[in-house]
Amino acid sequence: MSDTPSTIEASETSSRSYPWDDTADLHRCEDGGGLFHNFKTIRSGTVAELIRFVMGMPEERQDDYAIEKAGDHTLRIGEIRNLFRRADFPAA
Repeated sequence: MSDTPSTIEASETSSRSYPWDDTADLHRCEDGGGLFHNFKTIRSGTVAELIRFVMGMPEERQDDYAIEKAGDHTLRIGEIRNLFRRADFPAA
């Protein structure tokens, strides 16, 4: 018999919370991710802190920034706004 878990009655929603406390860096989108991309960090903090920071900016400036989350995942403004609206987004 296999030790592989069954997908019968599997839920499509994850019971795990988003990793709001993961470390992240805020960058201007025009940085381009080149060789010195990491030297252009504007601000560091947790994912939640940086999402709050970006969402606190005037709307016309928000598109200029991206959050680089630990694990090499870049959050652009659409994903930042969706995460900010989540019911489990941590209060300040």
